[in-house]
Amino acid sequence: MSFIVIIPARYASTRLPAKPLRDIAGLSMIQRVWQQALKSNAAEVVIATDDSRIELAAQAFGAEVCMTRADHVSGTDRLQEVAQKLGLDDRQLVVNVQGDEPLIPPEVIDQVASNLAQSSTAGVATLCEPLSSVVDFVNPNTVKLVADAMGNALYFSRAPIPFPRDKSLGSTNSLPKDARRHIGIYAYKVSSINQFVDWDIAPLERLESLEQLRFLANGIAIHVADACAPVPGGVDTEDDLNNVINTL
Repeated sequence: MSFIVIIPARYASTRLPAKPLRDIAGLSMIQRVWQQALKSNAAEVVIATDDSRIELAAQAFGAEVCMTRADHVSGTDRLQEVAQKLGLDDRQLVVNVQGDEPLIPPEVIDQVASNLAQSSTAGVATLCEPLSSVVDFVNPNTVKLVADAMGNALYFSRAPIPFPRDKSLGSTNSLPKDARRHIGIYAYKVSSINQFVDWDIAPLERLESLEQLRFLANGIAIHVADACAPVPGGVDTEDDLNNVINTL
């Protein structure tokens, strides 16, 4: 199984300006993400950006960089442009590693690629983890999911799913055993992302603001599995950044 890692990195960030270039114990965030991806079994690791400042910084530490347009509506659109520029075959597997996850475990990158390669039905794969907090379960910023017996996603939602109709959500013990938090790492077949950019935004995608719902709306199965290692949250705020620094 061969796969390529693509790391999208945008300079603009409302809550944390210049996020990819922020310093984390002497290295930029994007360099730390890149280094983690290099520890995986990826055949190639590419940083995708629309900003020359990130391009120059990435080239300085030796990364392969692909410049993209600045007007992409979604991360998947940016990924497809990179796949097109690299001339990737429809059967090629690519893993999208977010540029704000400097502590992403390499084994998780390998896992999501392997899961897609081994699936006979899915065009996309992603990961999740059990939810243990009622606060997270009802938080719309925590994306939840439910899957079928084959391990393919039935739905992703910001709402608490599956909802325990006959229980009060007053304690951790009241959480359904199948409650899962979605982890935003994806493996794709290039054919799937080529289709994605040709489809209109799906009504449920627009409603939930979750682009993965476009795949489900158009009949592309998404394989889901519990991550093989804990995946720290990404960096969205100054507090998140300080938390990462304090763990090193």
